Amino acid sequence: MLLRGSRTAGPWGWLTLLLVACAARASEITFELPDNAKQCFYEEIVQGTKCTLEFQVITGGHYDVDCRLEGPDGAVLYKEMKKQYDSFTFTASRNGTYKFCFSNEFSTFTHKTVYFDFQVGEDPPLFPSENRATALTQMESACVSIHEALKSVIDYQTHFRLREAQGRSRAEDLNTRVAYWSIGEAIILLVVSIGQVFLLKGFFSDKRTTTTRVGS
Repeated sequence: MLLRGSRTAGPWGWLTLLLVACAARASEITFELPDNAKQCFYEEIVQGTKCTLEFQVITGGHYDVDCRLEGPDGAVLYKEMKKQYDSFTFTASRNGTYKFCFSNEFSTFTHKTVYFDFQVGEDPPLFPSENRATALTQMESACVSIHEALKSVIDYQTHFRLREAQGRSRAEDLNTRVAYWSIGEAIILLVVSIGQVFLLKGFFSDKRTTTTRVGS
């Protein structure tokens, strides 16, 4: 699999792109999407291949992003605005380069961290006889079952890691807001206390009156 970014996606995005270019079977990328920015990826797909695009916003703003998927002829296959997460499965209708883009152009000051998994085609069989009419041996059947179970475990681990990262980001953001709010309350309380002290001092201070006698 070969994916190319059309615009700058930050240091983490380019590092991940290099890793994907080195590992041909890699299909998962986590990258930073700055504010007022758009990031596109391209993939060569053969006609009749089943593909699945799944994405989720991990951090940033309201955890939403625009997503758009186009075919080789420019036809829009998928388009959603301000989605937190979604999954879309399609079958390639023709050979060519498919493009999918993530946009944060509606945000003016908040950058996002986006994760996506783009799967092209099915996994190859573990054994040459798996797709044949002949029955698998007991050992081969056990290996296939273990393989499917491990795939499910990997999917669950990825899902919970994303939820953990998103929850940690929200907790840190909430902690920062609470800290600023507490500092503001402390300052207001200090100002009010000082004002009350001076006000009470004015009430209880001795006021000396001066009497002037006018001689006749």
